[in-house]
This record gives sequence, structure tokens and C-alpha cells, in this order.
Amino acid sequence: MNRSLLQAPAKVNLTLEVLGRRPDDYHALRSLMVPVDLCDEIEIEAAEGLQLTCDDPTLVADDNLVLRAARAIGLRDLHIALRKRIPVQAGLGGGSSDAAALLLAARAGLFGALPAWEDLATARSLGSDLPFFLAEGAALVEGTGERVTPVGAIPAWATLIVKPPVAISTAEAFRRLDERARAPRPRSESLTLRALAALQRGAFDELTHLLQNDFHDDALAQYPSIADAAAAIDAAGPSRALLSGSGSSLFALYERFEDAAAAADRIALPPEYRRFVAAFRSDRAWQGVPA
Repeated sequence: MNRSLLQAPAKVNLTLEVLGRRPDDYHALRSLMVPVDLCDEIEIEAAEGLQLTCDDPTLVADDNLVLRAARAIGLRDLHIALRKRIPVQAGLGGGSSDAAALLLAARAGLFGALPAWEDLATARSLGSDLPFFLAEGAALVEGTGERVTPVGAIPAWATLIVKPPVAISTAEAFRRLDERARAPRPRSESLTLRALAALQRGAFDELTHLLQNDFHDDALAQYPSIADAAAAIDAAGPSRALLSGSGSSLFALYERFEDAAAAADRIALPPEYRRFVAAFRSDRAWQGVPA
């Protein structure tokens, strides 16, 4: 095959409701997720054996999601060079998006004929965020991540993302959440479904009032650096900060890219608090181009 370059976008969770722990120990979720134009790059070319290199050498391990995805669909004799821009352990789905980009490229025939594999089952076996990235756009995500309903066209809004210098254990975040008593949430009363309708209508002010993440308050209480980042985003205004996924990144929404960039310039945080300005992404971000 010719050398090709794939892009793997990050995501933010505009809402994230944890509905409870299931008998199989997975958690039932409901989330409105949007891909954003903050992308890892994956360069692929023919090689002897299956190889992975990365500009972050700590990510080159046998259990890297990209390698696991490659093995799951029968890829061989391929060199995968991963260039990371999406922070790791940040609630932005970078690892899942990297793996999904490979699955999408395979589905489109970039690697030629492969043994039969089923998209959703393979993606779900690799991680709960992967089915979302296979939708290639904003989506309502339910179940344990396997029920994905594409939203369709979305407004050209933008995000300011801040990654504090801390990582959150997803397992620990869920454990603390399980310890808190929470009332059941009927689907008909879901903030996520109201947020979905607002996003589809392009009702920016309404959507910003519906942003919700069940991990948000606990993350701010447990990690001072996340609380500091949230306060800095709120002070920069006019949008408020919200945790993405189980953290540790926070984001805020803006109607225009220029407004997000201006807010990023106003943030008073040390340089170890990484910040990114990224537009909502609704095109097929993974599609390969000659490298």
C-alpha cells in the first residue's frame, strides 16, 4: 500500500449522565458527544510485521489501542506512526479515536481485503468510546457506549479546552460516583435529550444551560488543579467550564472560533495547563490522504 495519513479527532461530552451500575459491572450511560478539530495523526505504510512508533514513547506498548485494533481486524505487515496532539488521560477519547480511525480506514478498503469483521462488535470489544467515533460525527450515545444515534449536521461552534497537569483514573471516578446516592432518571426527563434537541436547532444559549457531567463536581472537589482550571475558564467568560468524560480536561463552548481563541488568551494559568481551541468537527475527519 502507499503511505497514507489519517486524522483522529478528539471528542467532548456536552452531557454525561451515569444512570447506574449494571449486573455485569458496566455502567449505563447517556451522553451527547461531539468530535472537535483537535486531532492525532496516524501515518501508515507497508512494512515487515506489525509495528508501532509514537512521538510519545511511553505510549508504545503491546496493549496500545491502535495495535489492538490492527490485530482485531487482521492487519499485518504495517508500520503505524502515531503523532499525538490529543492529551492522554484527559477525557477527550484520543486513544479510542486513534483505534477507530484505523477501523474506519479498513472499512473503506484502504488495506485491501481483510478477514471478515463486524464493526460494532469489534469496536465495543476495544473500548466504550470506539462505537461513537465510528459514527464520524456528533451523536447520542447510550447503553455502555454501544447504542449510537448520529445527530446529523451541527452548528459551526467552537470549544476552548484546558488540560490541567493531572490524570484521573476512570475506575476510581466511577467508584466514587457509585458511592453517592442518586435518584433514577427517566429517559423522558433527560437533560441529554433536551441538549440534543437544542444542538439540532442551533440554540446555543439553551444548550449551554443544559451542559451536564455527573463526574464534574467530584473532579473539582478531588483535584485542586481541575478546580483552578474551571475557575480560570469561568473568569475568562462568557461560557462556563465543564469536565469532558471522566476528566481531567475541561471545555467551554463558543459560537465563534474567534471568541474561543480570545477566551484562551484571557486565561490566567501556568503553562503546564495545556489549552487548545478547536471547532466542532462534522466531516469525515479520519479519511486518509497521501503522506
